[in-house]
Amino acid sequence: MSRKETRGTPDTRLTRLAAQIDALAEKDEKTIEESRRIAALRCSAAAELHRACSDFVASVNALLKRTVIALDPSEYSERAFREDGPNLIQINARGRVLEVEFAATAGMLSTEDFRIPYTLEGAVRAFNQELLEKAAIEEQLLFFTVEKHRALWRFFDARTYRSGPFDREYLMTLMERLI
Repeated sequence: MSRKETRGTPDTRLTRLAAQIDALAEKDEKTIEESRRIAALRCSAAAELHRACSDFVASVNALLKRTVIALDPSEYSERAFREDGPNLIQINARGRVLEVEFAATAGMLSTEDFRIPYTLEGAVRAFNQELLEKAAIEEQLLFFTVEKHRALWRFFDARTYRSGPFDREYLMTLMERLI
């Protein structure tokens, strides 16, 4: 067999090349659409995280008689999410602080620090003056996980390997430790 016969005719090669280029365009369109979907999901997840903190603060404040818990920022919208840097939410109860920091992963999804794929990552820090004096700020990792049928915020305690949803119960537990 000659070299020309193994590679096919120039027209066959040209047709195959054209098909491969068309396939690239389709693949690129799918990648762009997935990027847009993940960007929208990240914005929505950031607003959801703030809403969880806001609901917690409002619930506690409704029961307080002499003081209030502060939430910063007090308002949040999906447009407030910063794709290119850290995002912060802080709950302050008379110097007892829960700080939530999160950011987008380098790629659309990651499994580098948590076994379930995630698109946002960060940490929850809990501290008060006593802990600051001891340089003992409690920190747990935070992930917005993306599974086949659901997406949700999860915390992960690297010391105990405990994990669970980021919700009112979790925030109550952290705040109770600070009081």
